[in-house]
Amino acid sequence: MTQISSGPRALLVAASLVIVVAGLKVGAPILVPASLSVFLAIILMPAVSWLKRRGLPTLLAILLVVLTTSTILAGLLSITTQSLNQMRLAFPRYQAQFVNLQDTVQAFLAERGLEVQLSLDTGLLSPARIMDLASGALVGLAGFMSGVALVLLITIFIILEAHGVPAKIRSALRMPDLDLGRFTKIAEEVQRYLAMKTLISLTTGLLVGLWVWILGLDFPIFWGLLAFLLNYVPNVGSIIAAIPPILLALVQLGPKGTALVGIGYIGVNMVLGNVIEPNLMGKQLGLSPLVVVLSLVFWGWLWGPIGMLLSVPLTMIIRIMLEHSEEHSWVAVLLGPTPTVVEAVDQAPELDLSVHPPESISRDP
Repeated sequence: MTQISSGPRALLVAASLVIVVAGLKVGAPILVPASLSVFLAIILMPAVSWLKRRGLPTLLAILLVVLTTSTILAGLLSITTQSLNQMRLAFPRYQAQFVNLQDTVQAFLAERGLEVQLSLDTGLLSPARIMDLASGALVGLAGFMSGVALVLLITIFIILEAHGVPAKIRSALRMPDLDLGRFTKIAEEVQRYLAMKTLISLTTGLLVGLWVWILGLDFPIFWGLLAFLLNYVPNVGSIIAAIPPILLALVQLGPKGTALVGIGYIGVNMVLGNVIEPNLMGKQLGLSPLVVVLSLVFWGWLWGPIGMLLSVPLTMIIRIMLEHSEEHSWVAVLLGPTPTVVEAVDQAPELDLSVHPPESISRDP
């Protein structure tokens, strides 16, 4: 076989990657629910195994876990729809408060000799417009839940087939002793990451909801739920979750209340995101911070909000697969975190002194 030189080979690899990315983009309507189903199956498998060890039949254990998951999702949907409806009803009051705030700011500036005309096209924030936005959000949520039903259905069949997949792969490849450890490692790392992320996100939502409730901000349960959900999106999720309650606090609580809400969000995310989460995760994430940001941008562009949600687990899977490849293991090193000095020394190749023993090495005077 003719050996391909490095230049054309690199070009061929780049062209192949472009084709793969284009396929992922075009196949998003099928690949997104399938990927969600796989990740959900990975998350639910420990619970199914625990129930099976307690004597429940496999099918009953799966149905019980999926039913519990569906109940939780339905509860989250109910909280969201009720909060959106209450916001729609309360908007005229917020609009009047905003006008008062605007007049107060204008008077404050006028007292200091600054004649600034602040104006807002209230037609853009009319109750009818807000009702349309809320209705569109509810329709989107309904579509999302119909997609979730499909995802849960696929998840049931994935869990049913999961235990027989290793045997199928070995049989199909006619390699009964094939080591599938990398796939086990992928599942374990994804489970650990999602478990830790869920714990951190739940704590974030509880603390944020409690803080805004103490301050008297409307809809504290919804803001806590929003912080919980968006905390799964790395780096930018917590920022996005903080913007709506801060804007509401500006209208409802005034500048001092807004400052307190902002301080609470910053404090919770600084402590949990920069202190507790890295200590709990340790090296389980195994990704460079830059790679996390780039993967967020890439998968978000590729698959939208769901891609942003799955960006870290998907990139972790790619890194683990490359880690087990002799030819591309260097890419896994680049995707991983920067090693410390001690780790770099430990990983460096040892100096071979078999030809020149230490006694025979000359030293300069």
